[in-house]
Amino acid sequence: NYQSRTSPTHFPYSKITLVMRLHTANIGRHAEVIRTHAQPLVTKRHWPRGTVGEIVCRGAHVMLGYWNRPEETAEALRGGWMHTGDGGYMDDDGYVYIVDRMKDMVISGGENVYSAEVENAIASHPAVASSAVIGVPDPEWGERVHAVVVLKPGRTASAEEVREHCKKSIAGYKAPHSCEFLDALPTSPAGKVLKHELRKPYWEGVDRQVH
Repeated sequence: NYQSRTSPTHFPYSKITLVMRLHTANIGRHAEVIRTHAQPLVTKRHWPRGTVGEIVCRGAHVMLGYWNRPEETAEALRGGWMHTGDGGYMDDDGYVYIVDRMKDMVISGGENVYSAEVENAIASHPAVASSAVIGVPDPEWGERVHAVVVLKPGRTASAEEVREHCKKSIAGYKAPHSCEFLDALPTSPAGKVLKHELRKPYWEGVDRQVH
């Protein structure tokens, strides 16, 4: 089940059924008392089933707002829906799938690249311990896919090897255009990768322009 700090009730839920076994990657179905859908970033219409958009919800379980933070409240609850910041989609059976945080999505040459998908491809390389995928400025494409990779002790891999490995399981335009190798990824006390720290050196002094 999926849960948000701003929506403490599990708004997608699931029961273990035979059908559920066919949807092993989902986070559950949306509850009947809670309206959930995937919404595009610009317009206010619903996306068709199976199309990725921002997951939004509303209902009695949703927060009233952030304490003494009216601007953040207005942003999170715009249009009468609570915007989770998660990209995902709902299938024809009503099961909800998360693909990435919207802020972690890379838009390169007008194509949406979900960092989690690229990270999963990188993770299958036998020399890789962990990775984080970010968007970095590119004069031609607006952003390019950049991977920060931590290798397993005693293992080696080149940027080209990582890229070619990814192309075996994802589209070529999604594979990292560039890689850097670190001893460890920056993380929070809770173990969450701090992608903003990885992005910062690339975007300082740069106006964000996505083509």
